[in-house]
Amino acid sequence: MDDVPISNRDRGSEHRLALAASGTIIALAACKLLVHLYSGRHYGYFVDELYYLACSRHLDWGYVDQPPLIALITWVERMLFGDSLPAIRFLPAVAGAGEVAIAALIACELGGKRFAQGLAALAVLVAPGVLATDNLLSMNAFEPLFWTGCAWLLIRIVKTGNLKLWLWFGILAGLGLENKYSMLIFGAGIVLGLLLTPQRRLLATPWPWIGGAIALFIFLPNLLWNLRNHFPIFELLANIRRSGRDVRLGPLQFFGQESLTMHPLTLPIWLAGLWFFFGTKSGKPFRALGIAWVFSALIIVALSPRVYYLYSAFPLLFAAGATAWENWLLGQAAWRLLAWPALMVATGVVLAPLAIPVLPPEAYIRYTKALHLAPPAIETHKLGPLPQLYADQFGWEEMAATVARVYNSLPPEIRPQTAIFGQNYGQAGAVDLFGPHYGLPPAISGHQSYYLWGPRNYTGESVIVMQGQQRDLERRFASVRKVARVDHPYSMPYEHFDVFYCRGLKQPLKEIWPQVRNWD
Repeated sequence: MDDVPISNRDRGSEHRLALAASGTIIALAACKLLVHLYSGRHYGYFVDELYYLACSRHLDWGYVDQPPLIALITWVERMLFGDSLPAIRFLPAVAGAGEVAIAALIACELGGKRFAQGLAALAVLVAPGVLATDNLLSMNAFEPLFWTGCAWLLIRIVKTGNLKLWLWFGILAGLGLENKYSMLIFGAGIVLGLLLTPQRRLLATPWPWIGGAIALFIFLPNLLWNLRNHFPIFELLANIRRSGRDVRLGPLQFFGQESLTMHPLTLPIWLAGLWFFFGTKSGKPFRALGIAWVFSALIIVALSPRVYYLYSAFPLLFAAGATAWENWLLGQAAWRLLAWPALMVATGVVLAPLAIPVLPPEAYIRYTKALHLAPPAIETHKLGPLPQLYADQFGWEEMAATVARVYNSLPPEIRPQTAIFGQNYGQAGAVDLFGPHYGLPPAISGHQSYYLWGPRNYTGESVIVMQGQQRDLERRFASVRKVARVDHPYSMPYEHFDVFYCRGLKQPLKEIWPQVRNWD
């Protein structure tokens, strides 16, 4: 009879610990959500957000540089909330909060208790790179949910033997492919990991193959779109490599930047995550995921080492590493357990302004000068007073207003014939978003998917050209006149340019349209 109350007390204690862990995770996820909802009040639309808004007005099964899911997500946000900055950044913020939660869930599935779950969630919360990607509308904000969701499902399959979970794995992987093609890298890593571990027995059942068929079925519309359009993504990637636009990183530089952008104090956590998968008995059943991480890192370094391409894989290592540290620190005093997380929080607060725009531009410039810190450059463009991530959020509405003054100065009978040509999707997207307020028609451009949307019915008789060289334009038009200048103290220097009004294109616009294609 004495065993019964003891068992009840144990169960009650476990229940209280579970509730406490859940409360901690919810609080950390809510904190991340609130940080993203608060930030950005002093800044504007990021250049890529202008493009995704344009894509959402041209829904299709594919685009030159991305699968269709981000355009659909943007369309849903526009329909539900409008196209204001807080509206389009709401779902990325929710996705970021979900990333915090799923890191904790993975830690729980790997055997982690309250400390491990909280540490994994906290590592995601304080990582500057994760803060930066979750603060903008982009595929990168949603990609970690697909990678870590598939990892969580694989852990559940291994632990429970519930092979029907492969169906959900296939659905999630298929949606991940419709979000970003790099899902192929992580998926291939998981397959390789299964083949190289005893878990290869899972592949002897029909369920993973059914899951793979589901993923292929979901991905099929975009695959067919690429076949019809001759896989423009390959031409785009080749052009980027030839242009030298991206900052080239060697393996040591790449992982050095990873350690900085994931927060230097999380380095012992994610290194412990690798040890958990490859060096511990409790991690051995899940070693396929460790192999998938290493494979993804090696492929990204070999093909295109932009530092943020690997961000989606880190919540998995944070979860595993936090579990390992919890096991090593078992029985330690509370202050020993909490000292490192407290230091992570304190330094995370210091680093946060480098990742998300919580400070006005003037304050940010003073702050970084005082700390002698700056985020790593991703592209080789010349910079102004702000890093590219922030500079690309300035000058767009002013650009559209400048073009509007030129357009509205034209005779009323000429305006309907007048095309507005942008050299890149940022310029065209700014006209498309802000232009209706000023009475502007949608812009045309040869950049990325704007090229596929064509010149519409414009002939080239009357064109406002944003940026360009007068000599080049004079070879194409009978008349070229510089009419305005676009400039902003905080925008990227390459977005400071002259605006030209051109008349009398020497060839029909539809004939020369293939020559304006700009996929880079």
